[in-house]
Amino acid sequence: MPNFHYTFNLQIKFAEVVQKYPSRIALRYPDKTEITYQELDVLSNKLSGFLILNNFVKGDVVAIFNEKSPLAYVLMLACIKNGIVYTNLDVTSPWSRVDKIIKNCKPVAVFYDKDVKQIFLELAVQYPHIQQFHLGSARLNEESLLHQQKLSGLNQDSSIHGNDPLYIMFTSGSTGFPKGAVMSHNNVLNFIDWGKETFSVTEEDIFTNANPIYFDNSVFDFYVSIFNGATLVPLSHDLVKQPQALVKAINASNCTIWFSVPSLLVYLLTTKALTENDFKTVRRISFGGEGFPKNKLKNLFDLFGHRMDLFNVYGPTECTCICSSYKITKDDFENMNELAPLGYMAPNFGYYIIPHSDNNINLGELCLMGPCVGLGYYNDPERTSVSFVQYPNAGYHQRMYKTGDLVERASNEYLHFKGRIDNQIKHMGYRIELEEIEAAFSSLPAVDEAGVIYEKINAELGQIKAFVVVNDMDMNNEKLLKAIKTILPPYMLPRTIKIMKVLPKNQNGKIDRNQLKTIK
Repeated sequence: MPNFHYTFNLQIKFAEVVQKYPSRIALRYPDKTEITYQELDVLSNKLSGFLILNNFVKGDVVAIFNEKSPLAYVLMLACIKNGIVYTNLDVTSPWSRVDKIIKNCKPVAVFYDKDVKQIFLELAVQYPHIQQFHLGSARLNEESLLHQQKLSGLNQDSSIHGNDPLYIMFTSGSTGFPKGAVMSHNNVLNFIDWGKETFSVTEEDIFTNANPIYFDNSVFDFYVSIFNGATLVPLSHDLVKQPQALVKAINASNCTIWFSVPSLLVYLLTTKALTENDFKTVRRISFGGEGFPKNKLKNLFDLFGHRMDLFNVYGPTECTCICSSYKITKDDFENMNELAPLGYMAPNFGYYIIPHSDNNINLGELCLMGPCVGLGYYNDPERTSVSFVQYPNAGYHQRMYKTGDLVERASNEYLHFKGRIDNQIKHMGYRIELEEIEAAFSSLPAVDEAGVIYEKINAELGQIKAFVVVNDMDMNNEKLLKAIKTILPPYMLPRTIKIMKVLPKNQNGKIDRNQLKTIK
């Protein structure tokens, strides 16, 4: 038979990288801990053996409370090698949200970077059948080595194909239940190649990993670096919160490629942690997930635009993180009242705009097509059928993803973001359904009704505001905030909470959010 050479899953892709760059550094931590590609391969084979001989099989789901330890990345690779689907979870999320995710994805096991006592205890009580493993435990590491020795020729699952699921990324859901976007091997293989070409990635590059690993921006950090033979610098949550220390770590690590939400870059600028003497080795800064305030973007461009490229990127979780990119130039600051354009659609992506009116076919909801469109929402056929639909202009099966984003196509074919068609917002880089916050408030015994809005401060920034009707005379804003913190992660918490006797309604009896926006 012909000896074809092509990559059809990430197991093979990683093996190719290890064979080509065995002694290169794959992971480099700010504390100088370094792991080569050969070491990463050996460690992931150990954990792969542990999974196989503990009866984990292709298609199983495992949840990882991932705080960027070396073994957490190793476990992701072990899952890839075995066809096991992983989902990275946020250790700061309250149990009520974790519980919804567990109910949805039904993991066979949960792995921890370190002890998460409340979650550990809740899982043990409510889901005793779910296995729990501490990645740093002596037991797991001893068994991993023992199992690797026992394997003696037992290979990872070679039946993995490109359309098999790779990971589940949970995002906010309008019903109060998070949505688990499922991405395939093919999705990410295409993304890796796009990232390599767009950012001219070589094995000499050093990527930052400032993004939380449970956030879809981290897909770029991990896959475009590790699967192209480059080096990844994992940056802890605590370090990212310290602007001066973070910049110092980037400088010391000689990083060349940075990707984050604009909020983090704005934070570094406003705290004056970034100067023209920083990021000396960085050659690409990309940002996405929300609009970048034009005045702050100009500050960044004035600092670094003469010696590095700045890219505005866009893309939903359901379509492998990024589907378009735009290189910032000085011409973008002639109009300070508009966000930077989304630019052109990435190669191998197609798109369709559902017009809002017959008067302007270039303004409407953006729908995406192509090999980066994911497999739908995990265990959620109803919401999948709403968002992943048939392309109306095809006489054959052509699926597209309805992003919910309102865009306008300019005469030069650039796409410009104009807002949302529903109640989903982008806040601090996170996609948030306002209905999920309302559902959280409504779950509190003292709350009869809740309405949540997003108030724009300017074209780029905004704040979440909650309006609630309570049945407890002793309830106040402080108590409500304390209670809601047990349900929602920090980035979903409202900036203000207003207790009201009744919420305004429209003619259909629904909460009138337009009236809420007029309440001060």
